[in-house]
Amino acid sequence: MWNSFKDWIGWVIESFYNVCGDWGLAIIIVTVIFRLIITPLMHKQTKSTFQMQKVQPLIQEIQKKYKDEPARMQEEMQKLQAEAKFNPLAGCLPMLLQMPIFIALFQVLRELAERTHGTVYSFYNIVPDLARTPSDAFDISFGTFVPYLVLMVVFAGSTFVPMMLQQRGNKNNPQRKQTLIMGGVMSVFMIFISWNFPTGVLLFWSASGLIGIAQTQTSMSIMRKRDAEAELEIEEKPVEVEVTRKAKKPRPTKKTK
Repeated sequence: MWNSFKDWIGWVIESFYNVCGDWGLAIIIVTVIFRLIITPLMHKQTKSTFQMQKVQPLIQEIQKKYKDEPARMQEEMQKLQAEAKFNPLAGCLPMLLQMPIFIALFQVLRELAERTHGTVYSFYNIVPDLARTPSDAFDISFGTFVPYLVLMVVFAGSTFVPMMLQQRGNKNNPQRKQTLIMGGVMSVFMIFISWNFPTGVLLFWSASGLIGIAQTQTSMSIMRKRDAEAELEIEEKPVEVEVTRKAKKPRPTKKTK
């Protein structure tokens, strides 16, 4: 089954190559289509993150109030999540969906020469060979290595930038610094592991990451705008007070003598 999935990935990429005449562009087209397919999931992920940012002060308050009562803290956290309608695990789903394609693409590009019988796997001559790894390019010459280095940096940056943007509105969050440090460490690790990745995989992941950042920022902008409009509507709405007037009793008439 896995080999069939790999064959299908290879066939899709090759089909787009036959249309556009460039392997790099074919990979980018496949990436764009994939990101469009998972757009609803990305929106749910962003909505969950946005909701979590809004309730972050309440989370910190619960953590502080029940720091000596782990069971009670967990219970209050679950209540808060249910009320705010956010799922902390929602962000994992798009990543999990990408992993099979990532692994299949990694293997397909390693076998590209055997699959397509010696075609030139370039990206508009910017990257001479998408089946080559950065380490192989470095062994040839530094000039050959430069475009591969750029892709490595973009590959790593597509991991760090979303974490940085996510913490942009959490300046008072004590975990902000820790999250950014972790993002930096992960980025360095991504550069390290990309050293022996086929460059076509780096192109796929970099394009996917950049499109994902654009999708996330667009969704966040829409949700912030909606929240601002809702708050403005509440502020501008006149306060209506129902006043019940008591019925006036008829005045007593003076009796005439």
